[in-house]
Amino acid sequence: MKLLHIDSAITGDGSVSRKLTADIVARLREGDPALETTYRDLAAEPLGHLTLADLPAAEQTTPVLEEFLAADVVVVGAPMYNFNVSSQLKAWIDRILVAGRTFRYGEAGPVGLAGDKRVIVAVSRGGFYGADTGRRAAEHAETYLTTVFGFIGVTPEFVIAEGILVGPEQRDAAIAQADQAIGALAA
Repeated sequence: MKLLHIDSAITGDGSVSRKLTADIVARLREGDPALETTYRDLAAEPLGHLTLADLPAAEQTTPVLEEFLAADVVVVGAPMYNFNVSSQLKAWIDRILVAGRTFRYGEAGPVGLAGDKRVIVAVSRGGFYGADTGRRAAEHAETYLTTVFGFIGVTPEFVIAEGILVGPEQRDAAIAQADQAIGALAA
């Protein structure tokens, strides 16, 4: 089994999403100690913004796309910055959504080609943007990633820690709640 571990937080060791992705990977290793892991830190080694020259055709490939295609499980750290994913994560997404490789257009519209993957996303949010908060309309990280992965045929699983910038007690409570969700993940 192959796992691709993606971190995109710019906050280094203080990052909640990085903590959560590490915990998710550890949980998955419980079920498969021989899990082959590839790690990509998009903050430490950022991809450039997508240009026309970077846009691969279906017959072309890139290391980023090959890592994604080779993975059975993908764990993504997605901190919410300014209501959306980081630009580092967006640059990665731009390289995995490739017509003819991860999706194609059919007569009835787009068809996802990556539905055989399990994708687990660790979202961290400084405030409260859940469905019951009245601020859901301002949340564009979880909803965006649901759309992106759905477009390529994957229904992502989410582990969410929110309100982490409200104060230390709320941060600890959010992490504890996310850790419970991680413990409930199928290994």
